[in-house]
Amino acid sequence: MRERNRLDKSLSAYKALETEFNDASGLLELAEAENDKALIAEAETSLSAIHASAESMKLESMLSGEADANDAYLEIHAGAGGTESQDWASILLRMYTRWAEKRGYKWELLEQSDGEEAGIKSATILIKGENAYGWLKTESGVHRLVRISPFDSNARRHTSFASVGAFPVIDDEIKIEIPEKDVRIDVYRASGAGGQHVNKTESAVRITHLPTGIAVQCQSDRSQHKNRSQAWAMLRARLYEAEMRRREETAQAENDAKSDIGWGHQIRSYVLQPYQLVKDLRTGVESRLPHDVLDGDLDPFMAASLAQKVGGTKAEITDLE
Repeated sequence: MRERNRLDKSLSAYKALETEFNDASGLLELAEAENDKALIAEAETSLSAIHASAESMKLESMLSGEADANDAYLEIHAGAGGTESQDWASILLRMYTRWAEKRGYKWELLEQSDGEEAGIKSATILIKGENAYGWLKTESGVHRLVRISPFDSNARRHTSFASVGAFPVIDDEIKIEIPEKDVRIDVYRASGAGGQHVNKTESAVRITHLPTGIAVQCQSDRSQHKNRSQAWAMLRARLYEAEMRRREETAQAENDAKSDIGWGHQIRSYVLQPYQLVKDLRTGVESRLPHDVLDGDLDPFMAASLAQKVGGTKAEITDLE
C-alpha cells in the first residue's frame, strides 16, 4: 500500500504538471498571436516554474530503489591522522545534520566516540524522513579535507581523511508473506513412532518453497491441520533466516570492498587552503563556496551522483548541478 500510494502521488503530480504545461503553452501561443507582451511574460514565467518542477520530479524519480524511501543510518569514522582527522569527522557530522535539518528531516545521535583532544573518532546518527536513504546512499566513501590546521602552531597546511557510510533502516519484524503459487504442499502418512492413527492417516505435511527450493515437513501431531500450521511457521522462519544470511553476506561483501581511509580513495575533496573549492571526483561537480557546502548545501552533489548511479548522461548531470 505504501508503494501504491507513492506511485499514485507521482502519477497525479505528473498529470497535474502536464496540464499546467499545456495551459501555459496555449496561453503563450495566444499571447504571441495577439502580441500581448504582458501575457507573453506571464506565460514564460509559468513555463519556467513548470521546468523547475519537472527537474525536481526527474530527480525524485531516481529515488526508486528498494530501500530509497527508508530512513537511514549514517556512520562517520575519522581516518589516520589523530586530532586533524577527528576534527574533520566532527565537521562532517555537523554538515550532515545541517543538511538533514534543511530538508526537514529529523535526526538522532545514536553513538559518538570523542577524540582525545578535539573532534570525534566515530559517530552514528539516524536520519528520519522520506527518501533519506535514497539521498544519502551516494555519500558513502572517503572525504578529504585540505586546510591550514588550527592545531598546528606553525600554521602549516594539512590533509585529513574521514569515511562516511550510509545504510537503510530495515524493519526486521518477522512478517513473511508467501503467495500460495510459490509453494507446493504434499500430505502423506507419517512414519515412525506416533501411534496407530498417526501412521494410518495422511496427517504429515511437507511444504516446498519453489523459488528457493526450501522444504519443511511436520508430522508431530495426529492432526493434519496442526501439522500444516506448524509447517507454515517453520517455512516462514527458514525464509527469514535465509534473508538475514543474504543480508549479512551482502554487508560482508561491501565491507570487504571498502577502501582504506586515505590517499587515492576519496570521493570528494574539500579544499579551504590555498584556494577554496569542493569537488566531487566521481561526477566532476564543483562548488567555490566550501563553507556553504559544510553548512549542509549538499543537494547539487547528491543529485549529480544519483543521476550518474542510474546511468545519467554528462549533460543530465550538468543540468542537475
